[in-house]
Amino acid sequence: MTRINPDDHLETDAGRVWTPERNAEAWRRSFQQLERAIADAGPSARVILVCGLQGAGKTCWIGSQPKSAGTIYFDAALPRARHRAPVIDIARRSGITIEAVWIDTPLAMALVRNARRPEDQVVPDAAIRSVADQFEPPRTAEGFARVRIVRTGD
Repeated sequence: MTRINPDDHLETDAGRVWTPERNAEAWRRSFQQLERAIADAGPSARVILVCGLQGAGKTCWIGSQPKSAGTIYFDAALPRARHRAPVIDIARRSGITIEAVWIDTPLAMALVRNARRPEDQVVPDAAIRSVADQFEPPRTAEGFARVRIVRTGD
């Protein structure tokens, strides 16, 4: 099992550091990491894109899943179809099945969970609210073989 999260590429010895330039580089590295993980997994590879608000519980949900060789989790907010498209394109170009899991958590719960994070990992509330405002639930029409909704925090 592999988990890819662009935020991991923002880590430094002093903690997570976000700038527009570092963020763009983090996404570039994550897409490269996805391509390598697919190549390494071979024909048994399966990509699961896990999306939802920051603080929704995406990473925790991934951690609760059975470890399965060849399964690659892409862990990021990805609020709109256009944000998810590059991950879908990489999987499709490789001939790999891609599924979506939407961790559907109420905004209030995501904000509470976010506030409990280590200081350098706290996302500004305004950014989480922005993701909530623009979130489009993933659909099979985007290219997913399957879409699952996991509701948390109700």
